[in-house]
Amino acid sequence: MITTEVFDQCMAEKGWVIFEQAIHPAIVEQMREDIHKAYIVCRDYQIKNGIDQDTSFTVHHLLGQFDSFLDCLQAYPIYGFIERYFAGQFILNSFGGAINTRDSQSYAQRVHRDIRSYSGEMPLLLNTLVMLDDFTADNGATWMLSGSHKAEAKPDDEYFKAYAEQAIAPAGSILMFNSNVWHAGGSNLTDQVRRSVTPMFSKPFMKQQFDYPRAIGYDRGADFDAVLRQVIGYNSRVPATLDEWYQPPAKRMYHSNQG
Repeated sequence: MITTEVFDQCMAEKGWVIFEQAIHPAIVEQMREDIHKAYIVCRDYQIKNGIDQDTSFTVHHLLGQFDSFLDCLQAYPIYGFIERYFAGQFILNSFGGAINTRDSQSYAQRVHRDIRSYSGEMPLLLNTLVMLDDFTADNGATWMLSGSHKAEAKPDDEYFKAYAEQAIAPAGSILMFNSNVWHAGGSNLTDQVRRSVTPMFSKPFMKQQFDYPRAIGYDRGADFDAVLRQVIGYNSRVPATLDEWYQPPAKRMYHSNQG
């Protein structure tokens, strides 16, 4: 694991850092299997709702579909660095993934950033990516434009191609980056799939892209330790009835330490 000094320097200057082989191989192997099962589920909805043209080989909101993705969050070894980035509490904002093949084409391969409004020095959103296979120059390792978190304007494609560098690391590694960094999935030139999952985190007062506590079950919150309850979002829910609102502090759906 890298030091806090190296972490701070990388995030300040480049906007991204890699924690090599951070996830246990057994969890990585199970996620490799489960991401294909999840794609079958997600693809049915993509086709049903007519949004299958630009979403091939992408999966979304994996938490609650298969246990390996929850196991990944439970074993995530970099929460201390995530808390350092946010300077306080954080929650899971989304949990998707991708299966990059020789023929796959999706929105993730275009130059983009995953926060819709440039947040400057305010840490609102943070990307992480778990490499389920080795990320190499040939199989479509993610392209990162170092330092691009410091400017609001989108670089043109020529500039991006000239200066971006690939995040190359072995399976089980975690790529973390400031969500203001411009990046793009690479093209897989091999006959082997290149898979990844992408837990993203945010300040607790931001809306999650998916209601994970509800999807998993409100009653399951007590099954998790304090860290996982916080990460999944059990401490920053929105009341839907007056009875849920009028509760003593310990039972409130949105806790006072969530920002």
